[in-house]
Amino acid sequence: MRIVQDGVRGAMANRLGRSDRSALGRWFWEIDRVLLLLIAVLISIGLIAVAAASPAAGARYSGGSVTFAPLYYFYRQLMWIFVAVPVMIAVSMLPKAKARRLSIAGAVIFAFFLFLTPMVGQEINGARRWIGYGFAQFQPSEFLKPLFIVSLAWLLSLRDKDKTLPVVPLTGLLTAVVALLLMQQPNFGETIIFAAVWVLLLTLAGVPMRFLMILGGAALAGIVLAYFFYPVATERIDAFLFATEATDTYQTDSAMRTLTAGGLFGVGPGAGTHKFRLPEPHTDYIFSVIGEEFGLIACFAIALLYFGIVARVLIKLLHEEDPFLVLATAGLVCQFGLQALINMAVNVQIAPSKGMTLPFISYGGSSMIALALGMGLLLAFTRRNPYLHRSPYVVKWSGG
Repeated sequence: MRIVQDGVRGAMANRLGRSDRSALGRWFWEIDRVLLLLIAVLISIGLIAVAAASPAAGARYSGGSVTFAPLYYFYRQLMWIFVAVPVMIAVSMLPKAKARRLSIAGAVIFAFFLFLTPMVGQEINGARRWIGYGFAQFQPSEFLKPLFIVSLAWLLSLRDKDKTLPVVPLTGLLTAVVALLLMQQPNFGETIIFAAVWVLLLTLAGVPMRFLMILGGAALAGIVLAYFFYPVATERIDAFLFATEATDTYQTDSAMRTLTAGGLFGVGPGAGTHKFRLPEPHTDYIFSVIGEEFGLIACFAIALLYFGIVARVLIKLLHEEDPFLVLATAGLVCQFGLQALINMAVNVQIAPSKGMTLPFISYGGSSMIALALGMGLLLAFTRRNPYLHRSPYVVKWSGG
């Protein structure tokens, strides 16, 4: 009976997977469905969190008006999700070679937009990070992150074919240019992510440890120089390490009070009050809103969800032999995890404030669509044919 059941299941899988030659059919059988499910859960949690934060954000940005729509940001986030999810699915259906070429071309385009941002960008909260007007306004650095990472991965993977190619200094030069453009905005948090992922890719590419140690020393020296000569870094580091009564720590203090106000299980959806005194409750500090209304256990579960996504992808890479796919996939998922880690660390006061969104949970059109683009590339690079190494003539025998 066991042999018959296995044969029926195998026949059904073979018929659904191999006979359905449509793009959607191949995608369904090749995609990492567990990873897709985890991303869907994260997006759903984000929608609930934005609904919880929307009244506080609306009250803060309505100028005291009593006519604002309490769920304004929730409805807009829902709209962005309807745009982002098809983008993610469409990108994940691309063949790996096309996904790589799309990333390289996109990196060039958004690097150009990043170059224009300090000159023609819109200034919001003291930073010039946005370009465009009205509904067409977007943040180039958000879109550049996944595309640039894939481009760096492609360049560094060329070392596997020819060790003499100067790809390491070339990627270092490109990363330095992007970092300088980001610091002009200023955007110190994104600069750290770009630099950290570059070092990670160098490590995976097999760059000698001596070179990495030199980079570590240079990074430490860079932080010291930034503290003395880069006002944004000076302000953030002083507020974090050398806070006094005169130091403005209102944002991080408010975030911590809001996060812990709900205890383990929270005060309940919509019942939070501390969130109304929280700056940026729907973006940078939405993790604190979750803590107040749904409890610290919910925050811990979200942290585990991010860890699960990163761990699943890295474990899958243990069986990957293509250098480009290893570098691109590891870079994308680590950028995703690092951004989540920084946001949560700021909310619990173990990192300086950086103005960074929580992936798929914070409100934002640029953030949501750019993350969907990055996850689409990640899903495309982790697609596997489940029948590639199987023989249709193998029959399982369970004994008896």
